[in-house]
Amino acid sequence: MTPENRSSSNNPVYAEGLLIRAARIDDSEQLAQLTNLPGFRAGTLRLPYQRPEHTRKWLENQSSDRLNIVAVLDGVIVGQAGLESHSGRRLHAASLGIGVHDDHQNKGIGTALMREVIDAADNWLALKRLELTVYTDNTHAIRLYEKFGFEQEGIRRSFAFKEGRYVDALAMARLKS
Repeated sequence: MTPENRSSSNNPVYAEGLLIRAARIDDSEQLAQLTNLPGFRAGTLRLPYQRPEHTRKWLENQSSDRLNIVAVLDGVIVGQAGLESHSGRRLHAASLGIGVHDDHQNKGIGTALMREVIDAADNWLALKRLELTVYTDNTHAIRLYEKFGFEQEGIRRSFAFKEGRYVDALAMARLKS
């Protein structure tokens, strides 16, 4: 990213006015609203009606091995992404999670979040392997991940109970050479 595309606080700002920054504890209300949206929640293992207090505790208890960023548009959080590094003999790997507001799909927000998470993984955290799990019916997310070099490693049958039935998920990973 060129210097003119960065804000004065070194947070990336995208042409559409999208700001990517670290998640803060005072984001708990907006993050709870985001994760409670039906489309956002459908791609996760979250239960409905997450309380802001639980989100606040989650933010307060983040380990130093976790990167958590948000995408902000016109003062509203419209996306969230994170990396959680593993430990021990898996220090080279991290799990990735990402989600975008239901009303802001297909506007480049997921791409912007992925770009920043991968930059942190490759250039700051020395991670060789990024891994994630995605429901097999989430074709938009799968295409996004493939665009960033993720490959399918396997199918996790009956991975989760979703909308009244058991559904499969893909195990995907990206290896930095």
